[in-house]
Amino acid sequence: MAAIELAALSKVYPGGVTALDAVDLTIADGEFFALLGPSGCGKTTLLRTIAGLEEATGGAVRIGGDDVTALPPGRRDVAMVFQDYALFPHMSVSDNIAYPLRIKKVAGAERRAKAAETAEALGLGGLLERRPGQLSGGQQQRVALARAMAYRPRAFLLDEPLSNLDARMRLEARTFLKRLQRELRVTCVFVTHDQAEALALADRIAVLDDGRVRQIGTPAEVFRRPANTFVASFIGSTPMNLLDGVVTGDGRIGVGGVPLPAGEHGLPDGERVTFAVRPEYLGYGTEPVAGALPGRVTVVENLGSAQLVTLDGDAGSVQVVVDEDVPVPLGTTGYAAPRPERVLLYRGDGELAAPHGVER
Repeated sequence: MAAIELAALSKVYPGGVTALDAVDLTIADGEFFALLGPSGCGKTTLLRTIAGLEEATGGAVRIGGDDVTALPPGRRDVAMVFQDYALFPHMSVSDNIAYPLRIKKVAGAERRAKAAETAEALGLGGLLERRPGQLSGGQQQRVALARAMAYRPRAFLLDEPLSNLDARMRLEARTFLKRLQRELRVTCVFVTHDQAEALALADRIAVLDDGRVRQIGTPAEVFRRPANTFVASFIGSTPMNLLDGVVTGDGRIGVGGVPLPAGEHGLPDGERVTFAVRPEYLGYGTEPVAGALPGRVTVVENLGSAQLVTLDGDAGSVQVVVDEDVPVPLGTTGYAAPRPERVLLYRGDGELAAPHGVER
């Protein structure tokens, strides 16, 4: 196991396309760290540069304190699990698991014993003679993980390893992967575009955008206090409401002509801000009350144990999560009241305004 340090890491492709823009990042020994962001943000390029599959244009990669920037992949002592698992279709499960040990010239008997031991730990003991084509997607994923484990690397690099599974199997695999990492206490860097996976699995998350790190924090920190409007609009199974507002005094923000409570913020009267609050942190009612945004119910989406209601009003579209048992007829008027302690304010540059960046 080992910590991973990236110092001003850059990757520029021919033609001047910048995939990584001076990324500084430290991943602790034994940490499960997620790289999260939209397609094309640079997260897979970052993972491949750590692995040595992409050559860095500038900066440094250190693993366990060793500068590996100029080393080929085989000498970095990391194992990578790819999105498509990259199993050899003509080999048995046993031979797939043992392949890295074969490359290291480990004796045949020892390779087979290690493959069997690792397979047994991952519930693959009865499948050693099968080929990948005879396995389910979840089983193939476990074979890919077993191959990485048998190698005993200093770090696991996982490139969207759950993306090929169906919804139910993804949940099962997610739980399995979390338990496995906790038992092994190995450093894991996990790439995903699925924020639910990142929030559920990671000890910490780095949110990337256009080759730059926009925020690093625990899942709770990134969810509750996005550092900027990009992260605020990206994180969350239901998008955060981002509404134009102006500071009106007395701790209130004018949004769509309605003064809304926002707690103490220290911003001068008249400053234009983005008033941000998650749909989960809005209360819903059918009667007008002070500090609530009115709107006509235009969409009701069933979330299972709750419903996501869209209100259209002078402030624009506002979404609020409502209990499943509350009737919300289309076309009626509803009122969304924010919880002041959960309101975030962003300045004109899109960055979080103090003191909302502190835990509350």
